[in-house]
Amino acid sequence: MSGRPRPEPVQAVKQRRDTALRALIGQVPMIGYMGVTFDRRGDELTAVMGFDEKLIGNPFLPALHGGATATFLEIAAIVELSFQAMWDDIESGRLDPEAPGRIAMPKTIDFTVDYLRSGLPRDAYARARVNRSGRRYASVHVEAWQDNRDRLFAQATAHFLMPPRG
Repeated sequence: MSGRPRPEPVQAVKQRRDTALRALIGQVPMIGYMGVTFDRRGDELTAVMGFDEKLIGNPFLPALHGGATATFLEIAAIVELSFQAMWDDIESGRLDPEAPGRIAMPKTIDFTVDYLRSGLPRDAYARARVNRSGRRYASVHVEAWQDNRDRLFAQATAHFLMPPRG
């Protein structure tokens, strides 16, 4: 038998990651109000905004409100960026997911949304990709779709001021 420690059971790892994600999401009341949830597969997050009538901006089309779309994209960007920043602490066990305390969130510097087509009255999905993340600054790109991942209805580019580490 080798001197290597036995790896953690996969369920313990999954539970630690899910608990840390819930703690992060729990800090942002707007996430609950908007009905946004996150599907986590490993370190990949997909934001899901379940359809609700309150999200409709134009009832004659009907189409999702532009503000709801922008908020959804910003939520996806902030949670992705924060989760990536926490990842090493989660994996090493330095962050206690049961008692993480207040997690410092990045602050939005600017946020540019491209509305590519009307958001339909149905569930929406978004994935964010961190282009650059340093000690003070981060750049994130977000894409949102509904029925077909190749037919985006909105995308955004955002820049954030990162919270001090430690």
